[in-house]
Amino acid sequence: MRDRFSLFERLGVQQLGRALMLPIAVLPVAGLLLRMGQPDLLAIPFVAAAGEAIFTNLGLIFAIGVAVGLARENNGAAGLAGVVGFLVATQGAEALVRVPPEVMQGLAGTALEAAVTSYKIKAVAKIGVPAGILSGLLAGGLYNRYSELKLPEFLSFFGGRRFVPIATGFAGLGLALVFGLGWPVLEAGLDGLSRAVLSAGGFGLFLYGLLNRVLIITGLHHILNNVAWFILGDYHGATGDLKRFFAGDPTAGAFMAGYFPVMMFGLPAACLAMYRAAKPERRTAVGGMLLSMALTAFLTGVTEPIEFTFMFVAPLLYALHAMLTGLAMVVMDALGVKLGFTFSAGLVDYVVNFGKATKPLLLLPVGLAYFAVYYGAFAFVIRRFNVKTLGREDAPVAVISAQALAASGRGGGFVVALGGAGNIRAVDACTTRLRLVLADNRAVDESALTALGSRGVVRPNATALQVVLGPVADQVAGEIRQALTRSPTASAPIATSGTVAAPIVMAEETAPMAPLPDIAAVLSALGGSGNIQAAEARATRVLLGVNDAAGVDEGRLLALGLRGVARLGSGRLHLLLGVPAAPLADALNQARSGQAMAGG
Repeated sequence: MRDRFSLFERLGVQQLGRALMLPIAVLPVAGLLLRMGQPDLLAIPFVAAAGEAIFTNLGLIFAIGVAVGLARENNGAAGLAGVVGFLVATQGAEALVRVPPEVMQGLAGTALEAAVTSYKIKAVAKIGVPAGILSGLLAGGLYNRYSELKLPEFLSFFGGRRFVPIATGFAGLGLALVFGLGWPVLEAGLDGLSRAVLSAGGFGLFLYGLLNRVLIITGLHHILNNVAWFILGDYHGATGDLKRFFAGDPTAGAFMAGYFPVMMFGLPAACLAMYRAAKPERRTAVGGMLLSMALTAFLTGVTEPIEFTFMFVAPLLYALHAMLTGLAMVVMDALGVKLGFTFSAGLVDYVVNFGKATKPLLLLPVGLAYFAVYYGAFAFVIRRFNVKTLGREDAPVAVISAQALAASGRGGGFVVALGGAGNIRAVDACTTRLRLVLADNRAVDESALTALGSRGVVRPNATALQVVLGPVADQVAGEIRQALTRSPTASAPIATSGTVAAPIVMAEETAPMAPLPDIAAVLSALGGSGNIQAAEARATRVLLGVNDAAGVDEGRLLALGLRGVARLGSGRLHLLLGVPAAPLADALNQARSGQAMAGG
């Protein structure tokens, strides 16, 4: 699995999956405007036209969004280059596309001109989104490579970021040649793909739903969705299941309808099953978290925070969830239900798009059936196989305290949990995940991330880390960047409250401490050198074992300048320093070795 992740990283596939979420984020406003302006709702034509404008120009929006999403620091100059590449590619292709003789047959003068122009515009519209994605890829890649290019002094004005749109424009000429001269082949390929997938019927829908859930762990489901929602099928020039649905195609919606029973009913039922299966003394602690995740899924269709709570601890349950998603696609299609969304399959999209849907009320009986199936399956598997879902862990999950957040800020807390500012190389986010590049992802404190709201962690390779947070991921990424900007080397303390796995006693003062506290005083506060076991430095923490936890004086340790002390049970401690921990760990190990030699 790790090798597969590394391959995806090298190919840039995961970065593409992340970048695609930026342009997709504009679809909710497009859908709302389009629906609100239509006759069955507010009947305001200019509002509907505004929403339609976004759908019409999705290719341009993808060019900008993908370029910015791929560029270092999401620099806007890449977006400008994406626009240049897209316009060159599409307008060049439009000039090169050859019109079939049958389109011009029997026409002359103005009618002939109109027929030729219309054919070319429709041809380019079919490839609008693929052209936008490719233009964005070129612009983002060229920005990362040439944004710091230095040219001779007489050409220096065109160096650096100014060179990127120029290079992208010439690259766009290549795309124009491919799209324009190769249009007959591309058209046949797109039509063939659409016919093959759509004619596969139930099997194709099942496979799509299954793969969509399986690919979530890698983030590649976004790419699969873009093929289904923006490319497959054609209805009066609108391509893709999503665009065709909003263009009024009565056959569109099959690749969206199946998500509604799962996201609005199935996964909230899984949350209820996990709550009921939690240890009685833990239900209060995890109940709020599970309720929040269930409501998020029901209202907005964002489900990753739920899925990551059982994806790794119960892979068989996740496999069942993936198959039930595929089955929902088949069932809704067999019943003739066609539903659509602009963001995800939640109540908000269901209500807003109710008027455009086909047989929308059938969602209710199917959804209730899915609620029962999910609840029964999760309740049985969790208890029968003692699955350690939320509230059933051997050690309770930490909960971050409001007082600690007010003191250190959430961004500062994440900096510490990620191994300190020196361990963080790049910070980004998609819809529900932090996507990080670290010096060493082994320095990450997963228990602290859990205390800060993490629902799961994915390690694609030794330096990459993905932290599943839910819809707040982008906001948290911004807070981490601010924390790094405010104090590049500082690490904010993390405190927890309530019933916690690792209770942390924090110092009231957060002023900088000396790099190495008095070792004799630290040893005394730890119960003497004979009380300590091997110490290990982990970024700004010392991981330490003690023979007798009662012999540790936390108050004295804090008075010596430590930021905090975390007790993890079984004699294990974390000493939070806020500065590199290696000198203190080395000193403790030397003192321990000296005690052992003296005893021998």
